[in-house]
Amino acid sequence: MADENKANKKPLPEITPINQPFWDGAKAGKLMMQKCQNCGTWVFCPRPVCGDCASDKLEWVQVSGKGKIFSFTVIREVVGQALRGFAPDIPYVTAWIDLDDGPRFCSNIIGCPIDKVHIDMPVEVVFEDSGDGVTLPKFKPCSSR
Repeated sequence: MADENKANKKPLPEITPINQPFWDGAKAGKLMMQKCQNCGTWVFCPRPVCGDCASDKLEWVQVSGKGKIFSFTVIREVVGQALRGFAPDIPYVTAWIDLDDGPRFCSNIIGCPIDKVHIDMPVEVVFEDSGDGVTLPKFKPCSSR
């Protein structure tokens, strides 16, 4: 029975030295992203060098966490054994969000009926404790904008 429960848990991100500042920020209620000091490119997912200029001069910057939905999909089915932990959440929305600060971020939209989610919808980050020591950034409709 314990193995079945483990198989039905949601997978969590692997926290590494490279992405640790992102997860520490989330735990503190801050959305942190890397920005290249050499060319100004936003870098996400966290990595050791800039994907545009290959500079290793990356700094962690807090972004506002406000933006608009660029694109989204509604997940209505779990495919694969590894993702069975998401079954209780179905249906749910995964979206690309254009943050006001410039970068694009992928996350879930929560706190909104699925049929009300739309392109250009203003959203803001909220932080959800997974219960396993990892805080996940998710987005909800903006209360005021």
